[in-house]
Amino acid sequence: MSITAGDVKALRDRTGAGMMDAKRALEEADGDTEKAHEILRIKGQAKAAKRGERAAGEGVIASYIHSNDRIGVLVEVNCETDFVARTDEFKQFARDIAIHIAAAAPRWVSEDDVPDDELERERQVLSQQADTSKPPEVQQKMTEGRLRKWLEEVVLLKQEHVHTDKHEGRTIEQLRTEISTKTGENVVIRRFARFQVGD
Repeated sequence: MSITAGDVKALRDRTGAGMMDAKRALEEADGDTEKAHEILRIKGQAKAAKRGERAAGEGVIASYIHSNDRIGVLVEVNCETDFVARTDEFKQFARDIAIHIAAAAPRWVSEDDVPDDELERERQVLSQQADTSKPPEVQQKMTEGRLRKWLEEVVLLKQEHVHTDKHEGRTIEQLRTEISTKTGENVVIRRFARFQVGD
């Protein structure tokens, strides 16, 4: 199947990949754009993981105040260069994260930030709720499954963005990986503070 310049451009626009990367992915996928998109996504995640080792010393602090003036968020999002930090796309990403934090109220940025004692306490509570009529190994699997579900509720990177239509059900980590792939830089959500009147 012949791959046209239009095919390459469409894939580039959709993924933010370079021209040659998009062309190679289309060739590898025999012109199937969905398969090419998946190939680029997997390669992008691998590249983003490598970029994760590089220092991210630039960035922005984004803020969001909810329309009722009762919830506010500050979030620090870092990248490697001031050039990327000043782009509208990077600033919009940071603001999208602030909006999400206001709505979803995560407690920690990543799973590594969850204190061990908090994790153990939750595990104990969930194991006590387990169905005792099941074998112990089944009870343990159920507890671990519920613990993973709990982490998805309280850890920012594991949460699906609250604007599911706009972000097609992607998690914050997937969105972070995407902008890291597009910019070619290590992008890190460093920390956040969420304020709610009366809390």
